[in-house]
Amino acid sequence: MPMLSKKILFILIAAVLVIGLGIGGYFYWNHSRKSKAEAGVKALENAGSAAETITEKATEGTLPSIGTNPLESKPDVNPADKANPFKDIKTNPFE
Repeated sequence: MPMLSKKILFILIAAVLVIGLGIGGYFYWNHSRKSKAEAGVKALENAGSAAETITEKATEGTLPSIGTNPLESKPDVNPADKANPFKDIKTNPFE
């Protein structure tokens, strides 16, 4: 069996190492991508539940009921209603 020259042996070892590192890098990248996607889904679920909790606590006891109108008993503060002398005059040129 003929002995390989040192140059060919070195190239062969380098090629095997490059192929091995490439395959290992692919599997590492594929695994890290899946774990990041799973972490993103979990973060979105946690953010949704946190937003609901914050909204419930923020609106607790502060919002009026839907049936009430806070402007029903507002004071009449419009000065134009009192100062307009022509308020009751209606002119319709088509009648």
